Amino acid sequence: MRTAITFAPPQPGTATKRTNFQQGAEREFPPLLLGRRGPGRGGLVQFTISALITLVACSSISSNSPDIAAAQTVKHFQFKSHDSQSVGYLLFLPKAYEQTNQQRWPLILFLHGAGERGTDVWKVATHGPPKYVRAHPEFPFILVSPQCPDGQVWSREVLLALLDEITKQYRVDATRIYVTGLSMGGYGTWDLGFSHPEKFAAIVPICGGADYITMLLAREKSKALQALAVWAFHGAKDPVVPLSESQRVVDFLKKGGAAEVKFTVYPDAQHDSWTQTYDNPELYQWLLAHRRSL
Repeated sequence: MRTAITFAPPQPGTATKRTNFQQGAEREFPPLLLGRRGPGRGGLVQFTISALITLVACSSISSNSPDIAAAQTVKHFQFKSHDSQSVGYLLFLPKAYEQTNQQRWPLILFLHGAGERGTDVWKVATHGPPKYVRAHPEFPFILVSPQCPDGQVWSREVLLALLDEITKQYRVDATRIYVTGLSMGGYGTWDLGFSHPEKFAAIVPICGGADYITMLLAREKSKALQALAVWAFHGAKDPVVPLSESQRVVDFLKKGGAAEVKFTVYPDAQHDSWTQTYDNPELYQWLLAHRRSL
């Protein structure tokens, strides 16, 4: 395996709002693929998997970065399976991360919705934890927020490869890795939880759903799935992803003997059930209370 490191300034952009069309389109996306249909703070990182890993890093943010750049840096990695694709992500490291070289930190993987796809990685900070850290720089997690390319949906393979790379490059507490996402990212969160429950201490899917075949196949990992803590959220009046999408997954887990499944339904919320969820400090305290046995 070869590793090459170069340095170049990141290209921050400006976060944009999601259109109604983009919101409505989210219902059409299955949660299974991000691909073609059918060590410090700072940097532009890329890696390729196929006997070759290329790492491209940058040590600082340009002075004209937007306010959302506070303590976050733009990263990229290049994943190569049958073809090669470069995916950007925002990386947040806790303030105290560099004050010690021994402490390991909990990690949150955040998956955005369909409206934030593209090549402007700063759009990822429109919602969720990467937005939250702007006002809460004391956030006690390593936060990884990848961006899904235009016309694609979340890929289990790419996300797991990214997690593997992050855990190699940074001091991650392997017993406290969490995944959360909204809408299209909610589907991606359920998919990772069902396909690899042994990797996560807890998941927080928001206004998403899961593929039934993926749910059934997860029975092969029933012990790990039963031990996975889940807190799901949905708006009762969601016109984009029906409440029933989350409800059937929650019911499936409860019938399968899951040890902890919480389900919060906001009676007056429509599709945006994520703002009040991610703004609630209780969510992050709940995550920190959960560990996975190695």
